[in-house]
Amino acid sequence: MSDHRVVAEQWLAAEPDLDVKRELQILLDGDESELAERFSSRLTFGTAGLRAAIGAGPSRMNRLVVRRAAAGLVDHLLATVPGAAERGLLIACDARFKSADFARDTARVAAARGMKAHLIDGMTPTPVLAWNIPRLAVAAAVMVTASHNPRGDNGYKVYLGHGAQIVPPDDTAIAARMDAIDATTVALADDDDALIDVIGDEATRAYLAWVPSVRLAPGATGARVGYTAMHGVGGSVLLRAFEMSALPEPAVVTLQQEPDPNFPTVEFPNPEEPGAMDLVIDLGRNEGLDVVIANDPDADRLGVAIPSGTSGAWRLLRGDEIGWLLADHILRRTHGDDRLVETTVVSSSLLGKMAAAHGVQYRETFTGFKWIADAAMKAHGLRLVFAYEQALGFLVSDRPLDKDGIAAAVLVAEIAGVAADEGTTIEGRLDSIAATFGRHVTAERSVKMDPSVGARLVQTLTDAPPSSIGGRPVVAVRNFPEANLVRLWLSEQDGRGVRLQIRPSGTEPKVKLYGEGVEVTASELDRLLEALVDVAVGLV
Repeated sequence: MSDHRVVAEQWLAAEPDLDVKRELQILLDGDESELAERFSSRLTFGTAGLRAAIGAGPSRMNRLVVRRAAAGLVDHLLATVPGAAERGLLIACDARFKSADFARDTARVAAARGMKAHLIDGMTPTPVLAWNIPRLAVAAAVMVTASHNPRGDNGYKVYLGHGAQIVPPDDTAIAARMDAIDATTVALADDDDALIDVIGDEATRAYLAWVPSVRLAPGATGARVGYTAMHGVGGSVLLRAFEMSALPEPAVVTLQQEPDPNFPTVEFPNPEEPGAMDLVIDLGRNEGLDVVIANDPDADRLGVAIPSGTSGAWRLLRGDEIGWLLADHILRRTHGDDRLVETTVVSSSLLGKMAAAHGVQYRETFTGFKWIADAAMKAHGLRLVFAYEQALGFLVSDRPLDKDGIAAAVLVAEIAGVAADEGTTIEGRLDSIAATFGRHVTAERSVKMDPSVGARLVQTLTDAPPSSIGGRPVVAVRNFPEANLVRLWLSEQDGRGVRLQIRPSGTEPKVKLYGEGVEVTASELDRLLEALVDVAVGLV
């Protein structure tokens, strides 16, 4: 009997869920290659934790994988964090399949190892968990969520006691602890163990009491807002946040307001995806709203769409455009030379120009909000007032140290209200920003490619860049080795500059390409990105 078959039999005996158990039995009875694929590798920590399709075996998300992850995390905390056992682990979950079981098992693993577990009862937005970490002074926290992934996925996001997602070396240390643990023999405490503290609505109420403090123009309430929770857990919390922030109740897409792990009306529950916000845009058009907004399923991201022109057309705002609006609003209404704003290397360069105009410190970080938080914590003497990444992640205060789609929604509604009071619109506000700093245009592409090939491509473009791309000379090149990214500047034509970037994805077998131009057309930028795609394909 093969080694992976022996291990699979052990997993079959230990698996607590009947559906996963049936799947594993089918694998044992069927194709040996599929069984080998499931048991030849393990999920590894990626963006602050685990994320994969739900299924049987160590390379999928299931309760045995979660128990091993919880055990490795708790062992790491007990060995490295003073007072970790008493401070405890804060745990919450979204509404996806098996999320509640994953959260409960995490609490039971922690209690069995002698660590307090604070389990937030019910379905919880990620920002609520992240915001409560420093409030409760816990040693760490776990959010069970797959964020905006497809319906069949789930995930396991880890934060440390400072409230930010894990970064090296903690991620590798936790992974090493996990690797030493047999997932089939992890001890579990009883559900009613004294070390498991179930928290009711208290965590959400504390977060909601804070949310109104992000408002900077509290008198502006004139905007008409539409909203969709996209079948996630943000719906009721966002409505409460608007009420507590003295904002009019938004019109909602009723079909998408309640949590549903099947996501019946969206194929891919990500506000960035084409078609994902169609229902809320229809609501905005039919009811003559000023702006419509969407949270992803765990409510840490925010999508925005606005009326465009006078023809009844609507358009989705890119993440950078939302970032510019929020930055403009915040920088004009906050004060002090200790202010700090941050964004990532793949986001627009405009935030840096806005920061310079307001005399504010600016940081550019690696891709991912964990790096934004890490840079903020290291910026001693500076006060974070805003951070964003182009993938619809926004932080409009100095907490939580993660993206927050609910607090950002409150501020977008306020921006729309201020614009209405001033006789303009959000589109008018974007035009005003463009008139001040130049019209910045951004675009993205992706190409299927093995990550190792993508990494070699980045190195090749760094060491031997092409002389031109799309007919424009390459005038400068910069490599960001820690981010595995190369940036190329093209020569200006008629004062119009272009910046192109490329990097392998950290989670998918593809490379991502990013373009930004100043005073260029979207079609011209698209053409240059396609030319970069051609260069990339020709080099591999």
